[in-house]
Amino acid sequence: MKLLDGKKIANDIKIEITAEVNKMKANKEKVPHLAAVIVGNDGASLTYVGSKVKACELVGFESTLIQMPSTTSETELLKKIAELNENDDIDGFIVQLPLPEQIDTQKILMAIDPSKDVDGFHPENFGKMALDMTTFIPATPFGILELLERYNVETKGKHTVVIGRSHIVGRPMSILMGRKGFPGNSTVTLTHSYTKNIAQITTQADIIITALGVPNYLKAEMIKDDAVVIDVGITRVADETDPRGYRITGDVDFDAVSKKASYITPVPGGVGPMTIAMLLKNTLLAREQKRHRLE
Repeated sequence: MKLLDGKKIANDIKIEITAEVNKMKANKEKVPHLAAVIVGNDGASLTYVGSKVKACELVGFESTLIQMPSTTSETELLKKIAELNENDDIDGFIVQLPLPEQIDTQKILMAIDPSKDVDGFHPENFGKMALDMTTFIPATPFGILELLERYNVETKGKHTVVIGRSHIVGRPMSILMGRKGFPGNSTVTLTHSYTKNIAQITTQADIIITALGVPNYLKAEMIKDDAVVIDVGITRVADETDPRGYRITGDVDFDAVSKKASYITPVPGGVGPMTIAMLLKNTLLAREQKRHRLE
């Protein structure tokens, strides 16, 4: 069994991005600028956005964090997005999800300028991804592709089973794994909460990508020997033996499944660090595309 070490690969990517930024500085070019908007004070979201800001500093990007109260109206948030769309200094920005219930998430994502949508959630970017055109790929699926590529995990002709059909992970992943090229060219089955006899399907899978958010859902008896297992799940589970009072658990029963798998991602330290690294990569791409447009 080989560990798909997201922490290590994410660090490699950050080193590569830092080298690119240093070249930009040497050429007196503008460095990439990423902005993040967070509405409210959800603990997990604040931690996540904080690590994005730190990652920007690490690679030499400029970053802006915009915090808005949980009482923010949809109109106020749309006004802020319009400002960011117009701001030439900002190359890419994200609106941290989830948003408070008074705000229509789809309306917000639609309002973001597709050329600055480094999360890859705008329908225009999603459509381009589905048509194999160059675009921003959502950061988590992009990170999974990068892990498969850098560990040279064979995907051509393989049966990939995706568990979960969210717009952020499951659905884009099912499209990307079936595309032409590497990683891709696999036969994809997309499963979800209404799929019957799911274990019959997963035991036939060469590659399983699970993004359910149900701790220890995937058991050893649900996979075949030498399957590749990618765990996107991340859940806080109460644990009195841990000083924090909880531990982070994925969708996979890691101890048992790792004994059968050929490759597996740990939680934490697998897909999570890759998500932030690929957001940085998308921001670098946004800056380069902007420069080409201006030339």
